[in-house]
Amino acid sequence: MTAPDSTAAVVRLDIPGGHEVTHRDVAANGARFHTAEMGDGPLVLLLHGFPQFWWTWRYQLPALADAGFRAVAMDLRGVGGSDRTPRGYDPANLALDITGVIRSLGEPDAALVGHDLGGYLAWTAAVMRPKLVRRLVVSSMPHPRRWRAAMLADVRRSSHIWSFQRPWLPERRLTADDAALVGRMIRDWSGPRLPEDETIEVYQRAMAIPSTAHCSIEPYRWMVRSMARPDGIQFNRRMKLPVRVPTLHLHGSLDPVMRTRSAAGSGEYVEAPYRWRLFDGLGHWPHEEDPAAFSTELINWLKDPEPDR
Repeated sequence: MTAPDSTAAVVRLDIPGGHEVTHRDVAANGARFHTAEMGDGPLVLLLHGFPQFWWTWRYQLPALADAGFRAVAMDLRGVGGSDRTPRGYDPANLALDITGVIRSLGEPDAALVGHDLGGYLAWTAAVMRPKLVRRLVVSSMPHPRRWRAAMLADVRRSSHIWSFQRPWLPERRLTADDAALVGRMIRDWSGPRLPEDETIEVYQRAMAIPSTAHCSIEPYRWMVRSMARPDGIQFNRRMKLPVRVPTLHLHGSLDPVMRTRSAAGSGEYVEAPYRWRLFDGLGHWPHEEDPAAFSTELINWLKDPEPDR
């Protein structure tokens, strides 16, 4: 494993604009999680997706802090500066990581903001531990039951997930040539506003930390391989329980990974105010492709005392 100081140099980064971020380690659910924090006020916990880490929220952290929130971005289990455990990558356990971090931060609840895999886990946490989730914001990810149906119906768009099911080869591909595949994925899944080369390099360096590629893939292996197993069937049934917290659902109109119609149908699983917002001309990373528009939508909704359906 990479030495702790070496990992810290890759993960404990500054963010644009000279804003000061507080990095800390938090114990929860039998593991240690790295967090980056700014601001004071009600907790907003930000959950990254694949193949990224906490730094993907570098624009939202200061925006939320300036708006009067305690903004915390965490690295999921096995990624960034968090522990790389040998097991525990099923979505139910990963969701307990998230709710455990809320408690370890000393807060009674949080507004969860999740993108991609982080969005999948945010949906899950809102069902499993509703008392700890004040509000829910999901970007670029449908409800887990909609995701399952979409993946089975559109194999082409889900080809990267199916390719992850092979042993060891996906890890080698992710880390080959200084994690060049990570850069291709981020560019290919973007809309017209492509990320800068320096941004891509940050994500490539984070993926190259030993064991990160394997741990990043494990949740997707569970999602596919468990479909016919009792644990997967039980999880899918559990996700029939409605989300009962106000929910904001964000999506890029040009997202090549997940169809808009697949994501938009997630509202049927929400028995609370639900708002759908489509960003025209953006791809799979709306919070990075147009951070000002994303942050404005997010903050206005978080501050709305009565979010409408």
